[in-house]
Amino acid sequence: MALKIKPLADRVVVEPAEAEDVSAGGIILPDTAQEKPQQGKVMAVGPGKVSDAGTLIKPSLKTGDKVLFGKYSGTEVTVDGTEYVIMRESDILAIL
Repeated sequence: MALKIKPLADRVVVEPAEAEDVSAGGIILPDTAQEKPQQGKVMAVGPGKVSDAGTLIKPSLKTGDKVLFGKYSGTEVTVDGTEYVIMRESDILAIL
């Protein structure tokens, strides 16, 4: 199924990975104690940013990349029951 969100400029749509529900020691964590995921999969990429000179700077990410991003980066949205985070390409820290 095609994603219904089309990001603009240098924004990307990321589907965050599932939060861990069991700690490293085997303790089951309730929803309130779970860490916010900081990695996910790129679902859509915008066309790029226009520089001051008027040229288009293409994004270095592509759909399907696994990425690492800041804990509180972007804006969370829900489309058709699936949660996504929309953020600028500069908010992404690394490609995994």
